[in-house]
Amino acid sequence: MVTQQKALVESGRANDLGYKTFRLGGYEFERNAYFTIIRYPGGEYHIPVGEFMRAVQRDIGWNFFYGMVKFDEVFGTFNFYEKGVDMFLGKYNDAWQKSGKHYSEMFPNEKISATFKAILEDWVPPDFNPWAAPRETGSPFGRKRGGPHPAIFRKRIVTTTMIKTQRTDETHPVNEAFQDLRGKDGEMKIKPEYAERFGLLNLYEYLARNDVTWNPEIVSAVEYSLFCPTTEEYILPITHGNDRVEWFLLLNGQISMEVRDRDTGILLAYLHMKPGDCTAMPADISHNLWAPERSMLLVWENGNPQLPELIRLGKTPTAPLEEFGLK
Repeated sequence: MVTQQKALVESGRANDLGYKTFRLGGYEFERNAYFTIIRYPGGEYHIPVGEFMRAVQRDIGWNFFYGMVKFDEVFGTFNFYEKGVDMFLGKYNDAWQKSGKHYSEMFPNEKISATFKAILEDWVPPDFNPWAAPRETGSPFGRKRGGPHPAIFRKRIVTTTMIKTQRTDETHPVNEAFQDLRGKDGEMKIKPEYAERFGLLNLYEYLARNDVTWNPEIVSAVEYSLFCPTTEEYILPITHGNDRVEWFLLLNGQISMEVRDRDTGILLAYLHMKPGDCTAMPADISHNLWAPERSMLLVWENGNPQLPELIRLGKTPTAPLEEFGLK
């Protein structure tokens, strides 16, 4: 598998700072002390290297997630599933569209994944964790100094039924932001024949031990209905463009959100969530979030793989309330 992955990656010699350059189709990726330089047939584009590596980590950690993952207002990827992953510059930015500067190229999932993983392995310093909040990790800047941080090899935690075993103190200690959190366990009566499939879970206790930020992990799956809670701190490293309706319930802390038109990037709304607030995003918007303190967010997703095509054909609503027959 490792040999096959390396065969999918085109890389050049290391530069004066010790970092390799990577090529993918018409794109070339190079990093210096502070920035990622993305070269493409129309020129070149720069992104601060810390923001770039945090975004790359989520993109491949989520397997390109549902729909669009924007690293900033210009560069990103759009998951078309069986058709592949579209990597773009300016394709979903109003100004770039009007100027004719936008560029995009479709790649097989395995090829773009292999390239992004190779970039992280070569560029991430051993003291910089791209999954972590700034207060929890070091600097991404400067010359190559070894690496990478072991967190880049972390596997996303997924369950096909309810989680039975909670994380332990040894493997996932309580984050320092949640040291004063006190949860109260509920009660659950399970028939003996189902004892191996179900168990009681204190979601607050579970999330208090979450070792990453901005990474929804599935804790329950009922057919296509997925509960994907996450802990948030600082800034979501990407802007997520939906290809289905997405629901948020804030459990504690606070989150602010910027909502834009998915296809043009034009600002539509700004909102501030407090504990207990619930919000739902239509299937044709993009959103970015900020959390000034470690916060717990419950994300509800419909994982039906047919949804993007049904929405495109107008066979299912794009607005949250319309899903329930409301206006």
